[in-house]
Amino acid sequence: MTAFFEKVDKLRPVYDVTYQIVLFICKLLLIGDILITSYSVLGRYVSFIPDPAWTEEIVLTFMSYMAVLSAALAIRKKSHIRMTAFDKYLPDGAIKALDIFADLAVLILAVIMIVSGWQFATTIGGRGTYVSIPGLSRFWKYFPIPVAGVAMLLFEIEALYGHIKGIFVKEEGKEETK
Repeated sequence: MTAFFEKVDKLRPVYDVTYQIVLFICKLLLIGDILITSYSVLGRYVSFIPDPAWTEEIVLTFMSYMAVLSAALAIRKKSHIRMTAFDKYLPDGAIKALDIFADLAVLILAVIMIVSGWQFATTIGGRGTYVSIPGLSRFWKYFPIPVAGVAMLLFEIEALYGHIKGIFVKEEGKEETK
């Protein structure tokens, strides 16, 4: 059984690269948000700088990408919100089972985000355009949902694998306490 886990552990660099790519995209979106918002604010108060109408919709679109992609990043780093108040009162086996149950629930959510998000992006989003940018499809407004769903799916598979591996493989340096 340990040989199986050792083989699967070799995929870790793929997850590391995926995490770095998603993080880089979030950083670019944040920079874009800051620059566009600054430009918009300057355009309102400095007479020779134009204040284009498109800035608000683009900033909101960038923010929606960042919100859902950063949620996927939180899964990988285990920094998402979770209820741990009762963990000290529950046996280790129950905590592991609850962690696996939570992983499966988030995995299902990721699949729903991929399927439903893609349907929304291609149907509702594909039929309209941004109000202030008539040449830009609203597809891009709905596209963050399936993209984040894919990232969540990948990172949740890794988290689920880690919990299952924790059941079968005793980590070195950890001793059981009774």
